Amino acid sequence: MEYVYAALLLHKLDKEVNEANLTSVVKASGAEVNDAQVKALVAALADVNIDEAVKAAPVAVAAAAPAEAAGEAKKEEAPKDEGKTEEAAMEGLSSLFG
Repeated sequence: MEYVYAALLLHKLDKEVNEANLTSVVKASGAEVNDAQVKALVAALADVNIDEAVKAAPVAVAAAAPAEAAGEAKKEEAPKDEGKTEEAAMEGLSSLFG
């Protein structure tokens, strides 16, 4: 994860996201540098428009938050509905047995 954060930091500072810069930022953070991960990330980001990817990311996160809140509200309402359903089921069973 530190490699992705380093790449985002470099991009924010308008620096080139290359192996040397990425290695420098990761080293400065105090983490050990894995050259294979640095090379893989630089290669993966070669065809990515980071500005567009960053703009798209908050939309997905923001959309997830209201869904979670709606899910919590439904959880609170669910026991009330289950009670009515259970009562109706018991009435149905009692009619079978007289």
